[in-house]
Amino acid sequence: MTSVPMFYAVMVIVAGLIAGVCLWARVRRELKAFVLGLTVFWFALAYGALTELLSRPKPVGFEFAQAAMTEADVLAGDVIEDEAIFVWLKFEGVSEPRAYSMPFDREAAEQLRQALAEGERSGVGVRMRLPFEGSLDDGEPRFYALPQPRLPRKPTPAPDDPLRLDHPGTPA
Repeated sequence: MTSVPMFYAVMVIVAGLIAGVCLWARVRRELKAFVLGLTVFWFALAYGALTELLSRPKPVGFEFAQAAMTEADVLAGDVIEDEAIFVWLKFEGVSEPRAYSMPFDREAAEQLRQALAEGERSGVGVRMRLPFEGSLDDGEPRFYALPQPRLPRKPTPAPDDPLRLDHPGTPA
């Protein structure tokens, strides 16, 4: 939601400048009134269009702000056969997750399904490599489940610990 007010402000400034030029021009009052009404209508229409876009996944080809990201956490995913792959991504350093749609690719769809199943089964997250790049590299999967975290080390007792039990025949 942080980018919508910025885009809306730019649209209002541009429309206001166009309307201002028309209102200062030497034209009939009816035309000036029409341009003023059209500008007010434009403000409402632009705001409605931008807020409507908030509920739609953005195509990955239209992403410019996060395009340099090389990996992202996959919070959820859905595949519609022969249509699109939808993913809900969380980027490092960005506070809110974003929804994206990718062109359908059978191999990527299968990787996503397997990674989500493996991540749920082992209780780990799922990551996506190069979310905004159409890579032809088949070497590494695009979607993968994170490895399970290492268990914490057990504390080793000190040699002079009074609670340490030494059994005969065990090396110290």
